[in-house]
Amino acid sequence: MSRIEAPRDEHTGNLTDRLLAGLPAEAVLTDPDVTASYAHDMASFCSAGSPAVVVLPRTVEQVQHVLRTATELRVPVVPQGARTGLSGGANATDGCIVLSLTRMNRILEISPVDRIAVVEPGVVNAALSRAVEEHGLSYPPDPSSWETCTIGGNIGTASGGLCCVKYGVTAEYVLGLDVVLADGRLMSTGRRTAKGVAGYDLTRLFVGSEGSLGIVVRAVLALKPKPPRQLVLAAEFASAGAACDAVCRIMAGGHVPSLLELMDRTTVKAVNDLAHMGLPETTEALLLAAFDTPEPAADLAAVGALCEAAGATQVVPAEDAAESEMLLQARRLALTALEAAKGTTMIDDVCVPRSRLGALLEGVDRIAAKYDLTIGVCAHAGDGNTHPTVCFDARDPDESRRARASFDEIMALGLELGGTITGEHGVGVLKKEWLAREIGPVGVEMQRAVKQVFDPLGILNPGKLF
Repeated sequence: MSRIEAPRDEHTGNLTDRLLAGLPAEAVLTDPDVTASYAHDMASFCSAGSPAVVVLPRTVEQVQHVLRTATELRVPVVPQGARTGLSGGANATDGCIVLSLTRMNRILEISPVDRIAVVEPGVVNAALSRAVEEHGLSYPPDPSSWETCTIGGNIGTASGGLCCVKYGVTAEYVLGLDVVLADGRLMSTGRRTAKGVAGYDLTRLFVGSEGSLGIVVRAVLALKPKPPRQLVLAAEFASAGAACDAVCRIMAGGHVPSLLELMDRTTVKAVNDLAHMGLPETTEALLLAAFDTPEPAADLAAVGALCEAAGATQVVPAEDAAESEMLLQARRLALTALEAAKGTTMIDDVCVPRSRLGALLEGVDRIAAKYDLTIGVCAHAGDGNTHPTVCFDARDPDESRRARASFDEIMALGLELGGTITGEHGVGVLKKEWLAREIGPVGVEMQRAVKQVFDPLGILNPGKLF
């Protein structure tokens, strides 16, 4: 018997009845047709089970009741946000409680003096960004799914976004957390202050833990002053290698762009096919650079000169904010457009040192040719985080097999180049075996030991990470 199994005798009672003892009826969903819609996130090739029940709490106390019940009955709990994840980290297991936190969506506090926001996990990223903007502040982390993804999900996967090159990832903005542990106890970590080093940094431990150590029910987030509106430059290159050379020149030159993104020819064509945006399909790589400094035009001119020195065939600075936003929208559409091109995608998330970015893209081209597949690459080039996206027809078994093999080969290449298997999407189900390869047997042993301390029964998001 595994740790999350328990005999079903008269002492355990009925799961639904026990949940309803501390939850309103509208918060407990048992219709199989409804619960099936909560079974998985947006990842391909990730198994998902059938939930026994879906719970949608509105309060911390209700979450505590769910966890106490789950511990007593030895029932697994799978926490979920908007299910925009790409690694299977929110996928249900058979007989589990799916704990959807989307109804815990209040912004509890915005403090311009302390430059913090206190939010519940179901707050949508874009909603928080717009709310703090009214106070002259900014919450920088902006995943491409920012209009739908939730802060709790961002914390669970330590997500990134387009502006990481200057402002960093989610982990750098999480100051403190309220977390419900597996047995229902409530623990607070971190601080509200600008500085603090008391004890182990448990806050950072929870960020990126994919709901495997506890359920985040409240977060204290750092805010920044609202920057000036950014201007964007687009540079065309005759090869991906030349575009990567430009990235290296920009970063080595001490420039601090607010965004530095790359789209290869396959991605540019897919975006044009989907949205008819008129991007230059004759280019092999399109580099987007942005600055939100007081004088962005001067910064763009300097970066434009570096792009030309690296071999750019054309450099076009945006004339205004509207043109800049159009270019950014093209980048945000990249993954959607690649999916539309073939029907199904596997989105990789390999991050390498910036100096090895060109080698990775060249390797992806070789892998695409080897497996006779369409693989488009868009990248947060400024921090080396690439998204090679394998496009395939899921109805074709052979093409599906080749897609999976190419995906694994790209991850192996990333590790060979001194990188990591995930820069922002997380491990989930999709990359479990690759996590073990990256961190090694001692690393896996230590991480499992941490899991044992926080979740001795193994009921929190089982089957993920390890």
